[in-house]
Amino acid sequence: MPGQRSWLEVRWRQARNPPPPVLRAVLANLAVAIVGGVALLAYDVLLTRGAALPGGDLRTPLSALYLLVVMAAGSLLTYLWVELPTGATGVRRRSGWAALLGLFASLPVGYLVLVGLFQVVRPLLGV
Repeated sequence: MPGQRSWLEVRWRQARNPPPPVLRAVLANLAVAIVGGVALLAYDVLLTRGAALPGGDLRTPLSALYLLVVMAAGSLLTYLWVELPTGATGVRRRSGWAALLGLFASLPVGYLVLVGLFQVVRPLLGV
């Protein structure tokens, strides 16, 4: 019988072998958040450098739209990508729980992408 693993060993093993549904939810949200975050950063850089864009300064509404898009797209992509195991071969089932997993994963992922882009990448661009 194997010995009891320490808390750190258990967490390290979980980090190295994440459950596929959780990994897929995070990757779907990360892809959407990066694309939207880069577009938001490009808009911010253009405004900072004095470009005259139609509509004026729309950073606040665009940031809210970014978060809503990340939440909706991450939820939808997770719903489509994460399937419930059935045991039967070739049978695929989807659940609203997968969409909920994507929704909950989208908030921290979207926030961390914005922090990374605006606190790390933006200063590197010299803006």
